[in-house]
Amino acid sequence: MKQKIALFLAAAVLLAVLLSGAASTYCLSVSRYNIKSRAVTQSLRIVQLTDLHNSEFGAHNRRLVSKVAAQEPDLILITGDLLNLNEERTDIATDLIAQLAPLAPVYVSYGNHEAAYEKRYGVDLRSIYTDAGATVLDYDWLDLTVKSQKLRLGGIYGYCLPAKYRDNGPERAAECDFVEAFQDTEDYTILMCHMPYSWIAHDSLNSWNVDLVLCGHVHGGQIRIPFVGGLWAPDQGWFPGRESGVYYSKDGAKTMVLSRGLGNTDQLPRFNNIPEILVLNLETE
Repeated sequence: MKQKIALFLAAAVLLAVLLSGAASTYCLSVSRYNIKSRAVTQSLRIVQLTDLHNSEFGAHNRRLVSKVAAQEPDLILITGDLLNLNEERTDIATDLIAQLAPLAPVYVSYGNHEAAYEKRYGVDLRSIYTDAGATVLDYDWLDLTVKSQKLRLGGIYGYCLPAKYRDNGPERAAECDFVEAFQDTEDYTILMCHMPYSWIAHDSLNSWNVDLVLCGHVHGGQIRIPFVGGLWAPDQGWFPGRESGVYYSKDGAKTMVLSRGLGNTDQLPRFNNIPEILVLNLETE
């Protein structure tokens, strides 16, 4: 009898593991957050997508597109890693952009895979993504009016460490120069920045005057352990503790949103970690 119970429990655990692994690869979840600010005078809805990594949800990503369409977004912001650096194909990324573009304006910033892909294959992804229907923001920004809300929307691939790190090499100096110029506006600022580490671990959220930062990269810790959280995150190491969700500056005026993303690389599978579409409702405080 005990042996049968043990076998039954083992089979149940194995089934749960297999189902969770499948759900973490093929299912989609929608997470919604309300972001309030005095600088917001007109409510807007933003969909953030990140870290697709050439994943497909239904043929030609039709399930993903349908889920995004159901949110009725005013803007669609994609914060990097649409493709994989070790796969030459770009068609999954461009096919998704082309289907999203009729729903709302699509803006893309680079992730580490885009940056490495361009070096590896000598390809200009900005032009490829642009031809598909997106506006690419990499070390630049646009001043927009969406409905009646004025926004400054920017994108950067980098860490965006506080200004005190400016002298730590040319990359840090360039990032500091960009953010200093970007934040110089009275309009509500949204920065697409693939790398979250500096915003949550090096005081960047308190140091820079950016209203909303959208990040990805860490895939929610890849393997999520119940009651513990993510197992591992780039730059943050094992059991990072801050691998998804909403984080605020000390004064509560600025917000960083970290998405679990949609896909993963081959290094670690997703487990207990259903791919995530983020819906951000900007509202006046």
